[in-house]
Amino acid sequence: MVRFKNRYFVMEVFLDPNKDLGADDPIIITHLNVSKAIKESILANFGECGLASSIGSLQVKYVNPITKVCIIRTSKEDYQKVWSAITMVRDIGNCPVVFNLLDLSGSIRACKDAALKCDEQKFENYKKEAGPRVTAEINQMMQNFLEKIKTLEL
Repeated sequence: MVRFKNRYFVMEVFLDPNKDLGADDPIIITHLNVSKAIKESILANFGECGLASSIGSLQVKYVNPITKVCIIRTSKEDYQKVWSAITMVRDIGNCPVVFNLLDLSGSIRACKDAALKCDEQKFENYKKEAGPRVTAEINQMMQNFLEKIKTLEL
């Protein structure tokens, strides 16, 4: 019996700093809109056959809307196609974005550690920059995301 081999990406999403994000149209990075953007990019760049071959294994496992770090799973055979499609994603919703690869691994445990380290570091920087604007609700939400990544299935 052959084991299904995966590749896991730890990606960081950078929103366009020049875009004026008003209160009426906040961009929240979620599993759904990241997955939709990647699938649209695969379809545009590799066609229906490319999308059909990679859609079975493509899954966004974790997204933190505060630090904008996500973990994406794909098959070993399709990871280069998915990676190239991710680099060609230019917007999520109406907001221009750029993906930055932080880690690529064959195990979710290694990606979990990389994402946890990055999340903790980015949240500490966020707390320093925001100062007193960081509420107890934001702290609790971030702790929930850190717990979620720690319990991510192995």
